[in-house]
Amino acid sequence: MDLKFNKNEDHNKLLLSEMRNRLAEVKLGGGQKRIDKHKAKGKMTARERIDYLVDNPKKCIEIAAFAGEGMYEEHGGCPSGGVVVKIGYVSGKQCLIVANDATVKAGAWFPITGKKNLRAQEIAMENKLPIIYLVDSAGVYLPMQDEIFPDKEHFGRIFRNNAVMSSMGITQISAVMGSCVAGGAYLPIMSDEALIVDKTGSIFLAGSYLVKAAIGESIDNETLGGATTHCEISGVTDYKSKDDKDALDTIKKLMGKIGDYTKAGYNRIEPAKPAKDPEELFGILPASRADQYDMRDIIDRLVDNSEFDEYKEGYGQSILTGYARINGWAVGIVANQRKLVKTKKGEMQFGGVIYSDSADKATRFIANCNQKKIPLVFLQDVTGFMVGSKSEHGGIIKDGAKMVNAVSNSVVPKFTIIIGNSYGAGNYAMCGKAYDPRLIVAWPSAELAVMSGNSAAKVLLQIETASLKKQGKEITPEVEKELFDCIKSRYDDQVSPYYAASRIWTDGIIDPRDTRKWISMGIEAADHAPIEKPFNLGVIQV
Repeated sequence: MDLKFNKNEDHNKLLLSEMRNRLAEVKLGGGQKRIDKHKAKGKMTARERIDYLVDNPKKCIEIAAFAGEGMYEEHGGCPSGGVVVKIGYVSGKQCLIVANDATVKAGAWFPITGKKNLRAQEIAMENKLPIIYLVDSAGVYLPMQDEIFPDKEHFGRIFRNNAVMSSMGITQISAVMGSCVAGGAYLPIMSDEALIVDKTGSIFLAGSYLVKAAIGESIDNETLGGATTHCEISGVTDYKSKDDKDALDTIKKLMGKIGDYTKAGYNRIEPAKPAKDPEELFGILPASRADQYDMRDIIDRLVDNSEFDEYKEGYGQSILTGYARINGWAVGIVANQRKLVKTKKGEMQFGGVIYSDSADKATRFIANCNQKKIPLVFLQDVTGFMVGSKSEHGGIIKDGAKMVNAVSNSVVPKFTIIIGNSYGAGNYAMCGKAYDPRLIVAWPSAELAVMSGNSAAKVLLQIETASLKKQGKEITPEVEKELFDCIKSRYDDQVSPYYAASRIWTDGIIDPRDTRKWISMGIEAADHAPIEKPFNLGVIQV
């Protein structure tokens, strides 16, 4: 290996180390003191509950682990959005698990908590996956109620989704393992089956203090809405559990009796590991987002046997398209080529830029995958579409629109991996979050923004200096540099993959070596939901 490879490897492994450290902090939830207080009540933590419930904690993927990071600091923060969401296996059945983290503000719902719960339900509905709720929440976080309560994508949408999922035949099981109050009380009761843990679980629309204030009745919470009340008097819950483990054991038994599902029928054969070592991903990916590299080298370390059957190899070379297998599943790959390429006409195409011919090729390939019922994998490292008079006169907008149209109307499941740059309209054409990928994740090296930090800072600097000059202020080279550095620093924070992950613009930041696992489990989930409509591009300009 050469020196450049070693430098890249050091850089990317440092990024991975930072990610692991930040994730370890997130997993502490509200902190060790609150964890100790929580466990003193005889309760397991949210993560312990999930680990006990699933068949194998290592065969799980966590959705939006970084949700809320760096947000709500004036309210004490909201690590992981105050809720843990994982896709795993319970009694051999793949399912989605949503567990409130009561160590974070007693499991109260911040705006990002609502967004994360809705994302979990969206995944369950898209893939027709069973969903298990482990409830332990104080309800809406009142100081921010105006941002979580009344709108279409707020708290109430959760119960609407409960009803819709029930009508779709999606299994929903709830275990009340702590507080379940106010509007939140509807969630377990709108599930197919509801469990409650004796002495620690409680369900009521209003707690004892509010009941006293509202109607003057004096009653304790256990009598008002504890396990005995709801299992023997109201009939609200179906199973009474002696402790957390008993409740989770009951869920395992319920899941173990669910019948098989109708499969979509995506092609799968015996899995094989890549022939080329995935460890080399760290040395191949450049430390600088501006440097060139061959995306085929990345693909070779992600796909079974390192076999990639390229489609239109010599045409539209700034995008690679082709067929491969990932953990046995047949996939169609659409990837940005990051090296400078020379066309047959002798023209040079910049790496990471989408040209008219590459957009045209990608459109046709996406249509082919829809025709053949092959899931699509997008590997993003894109700076945008080519600009300038030659591209405009050549119809780049029209060709880009065709690609966006094909991505938008695809009926096969799509999965997006942001490896490096994800800028501007390139993010859209390469199946960004707005285009309904079943899962979208970023490597620690990713950057998401309208444009790069350097480019944006230069544009914003021009605006800022022009404004200052109008005010009669002198802009020296020193002042200009200070302004530039300040603007770029602020913009770079927003370009970070953590900024995107905290707002659930992606489903997570992952170790590049886990990419195959995410795609494989994602396709397995998608196989639960047969395609119900034909592929139709609608009206496009050819």
